[in-house]
Amino acid sequence: MSMSVFSIWESRFPPQDAAEGRDITEAIWRDMPHFDGYLRHVIAKDLDDPGHLLVISEWESRAAADKVRDQYANHQNARRADALVSEPRRRIIGQAMTG
Repeated sequence: MSMSVFSIWESRFPPQDAAEGRDITEAIWRDMPHFDGYLRHVIAKDLDDPGHLLVISEWESRAAADKVRDQYANHQNARRADALVSEPRRRIIGQAMTG
Protein backbone atom coordinates (compact mmCIF):
# COMPACT_ATOMS: atom_id res chain seq x y z
CA MET A 1 0.00 0.00 0.00
CA SER A 2 1.45 3.39 -0.95
CA MET A 3 1.47 6.27 1.47
CA SER A 4 0.00 9.64 0.62
CA VAL A 5 2.34 12.55 -0.07
CA PHE A 6 2.38 16.17 0.97
CA SER A 7 2.93 18.82 -1.66
CA ILE A 8 4.14 21.99 0.05
CA TRP A 9 4.08 25.19 -1.98
CA GLU A 10 5.87 28.33 -0.83
CA SER A 11 5.03 31.72 -2.32
CA ARG A 12 6.42 35.15 -1.47
CA PHE A 13 4.40 38.12 -2.64
CA PRO A 14 5.71 41.69 -2.23
CA PRO A 15 3.76 43.87 0.24
CA GLN A 16 1.86 45.74 -2.47
CA ASP A 17 0.67 42.43 -3.97
CA ALA A 18 0.14 40.44 -0.74
CA ALA A 19 -3.68 40.70 -0.76
CA GLU A 20 -3.96 39.75 -4.44
CA GLY A 21 -1.44 36.96 -3.87
CA ARG A 22 -3.56 35.54 -1.06
CA ASP A 23 -6.69 35.80 -3.24
CA ILE A 24 -5.10 34.04 -6.22
CA THR A 25 -3.61 31.34 -3.97
CA GLU A 26 -7.06 30.68 -2.50
CA ALA A 27 -8.53 30.55 -6.04
CA ILE A 28 -5.92 27.97 -7.12
CA TRP A 29 -6.72 25.75 -4.17
CA ARG A 30 -10.49 26.02 -4.66
CA ASP A 31 -9.82 24.23 -7.97
CA MET A 32 -7.81 21.35 -6.51
CA PRO A 33 -10.66 19.21 -5.10
CA HIS A 34 -11.77 18.63 -8.71
CA PHE A 35 -8.57 16.71 -9.50
CA ASP A 36 -8.05 12.97 -9.00
CA GLY A 37 -5.86 12.14 -6.04
CA TYR A 38 -6.47 15.36 -4.08
CA LEU A 39 -7.17 14.75 -0.39
CA ARG A 40 -6.98 18.08 1.46
CA HIS A 41 -5.01 21.27 1.99
CA VAL A 42 -4.40 24.16 4.36
CA ILE A 43 -3.02 27.61 3.54
CA ALA A 44 -0.78 29.16 6.21
CA LYS A 45 0.14 32.86 6.23
CA ASP A 46 3.40 33.93 7.84
CA LEU A 47 2.37 36.18 10.75
CA ASP A 48 5.52 38.26 10.36
CA ASP A 49 5.28 38.57 6.56
CA PRO A 50 1.69 38.45 5.22
CA GLY A 51 2.94 38.03 1.64
CA HIS A 52 4.69 34.76 2.57
CA LEU A 53 2.33 31.81 2.15
CA LEU A 54 2.70 28.07 2.57
CA VAL A 55 0.17 25.64 1.17
CA ILE A 56 0.34 22.16 2.65
CA SER A 57 -1.69 19.75 0.56
CA GLU A 58 -2.12 16.01 0.76
CA TRP A 59 -2.42 13.77 -2.30
CA GLU A 60 -3.00 10.04 -2.75
CA SER A 61 0.35 9.71 -4.55
CA ARG A 62 3.25 11.68 -5.92
CA ALA A 63 2.09 10.80 -9.42
CA ALA A 64 -1.27 12.48 -8.72
CA ALA A 65 0.40 15.61 -7.29
CA ASP A 66 2.86 15.80 -10.20
CA LYS A 67 0.12 15.31 -12.80
CA VAL A 68 -1.96 18.16 -11.40
CA ARG A 69 1.09 20.43 -11.14
CA ASP A 70 1.83 19.80 -14.82
CA GLN A 71 -1.82 20.16 -15.92
CA TYR A 72 -2.40 23.34 -13.92
CA ALA A 73 0.89 25.12 -14.75
CA ASN A 74 -0.63 27.11 -17.62
CA HIS A 75 -3.94 27.88 -15.90
CA GLN A 76 -4.59 31.62 -15.64
CA ASN A 77 -4.49 31.46 -11.82
CA ALA A 78 -1.07 29.78 -11.79
CA ARG A 79 0.26 32.25 -14.35
CA ARG A 80 -1.05 35.19 -12.30
CA ALA A 81 0.54 33.85 -9.11
CA ASP A 82 3.84 33.42 -10.95
CA ALA A 83 3.62 37.01 -12.22
CA LEU A 84 3.00 38.43 -8.73
CA VAL A 85 5.65 36.64 -6.66
CA SER A 86 8.89 38.34 -5.69
CA GLU A 87 10.79 35.07 -6.22
CA PRO A 88 9.79 31.84 -7.99
CA ARG A 89 7.24 29.69 -6.17
CA ARG A 90 8.78 26.54 -4.71
CA ARG A 91 7.31 23.08 -4.27
CA ILE A 92 8.52 20.38 -1.92
CA ILE A 93 7.16 16.82 -1.91
CA GLY A 94 7.33 14.82 1.29
CA GLN A 95 5.81 12.00 3.29
CA ALA A 96 4.79 11.93 6.90
CA MET A 97 7.35 10.32 9.16
CA THR A 98 6.15 7.56 11.45
CA GLY A 99 7.62 6.08 14.57
